[in-house]
Amino acid sequence: MGVDESKCIGCGVRESVCPEAFEMKDGKSHVKNPDAECTKKAILSCPVGAITE
Repeated sequence: MGVDESKCIGCGVRESVCPEAFEMKDGKSHVKNPDAECTKKAILSCPVGAITE
């Protein structure tokens, strides 16, 4: 799993949906725990489709 930084707009949705898996660094989302249970929900919540599985 990864975040395409060229697509990420830094909206913070993934971090609010799944703080166990994502964190903000330098205004972009980063994966910190790809095995968290809520990752699928966070992937679907990304408004620009910046997360790859």
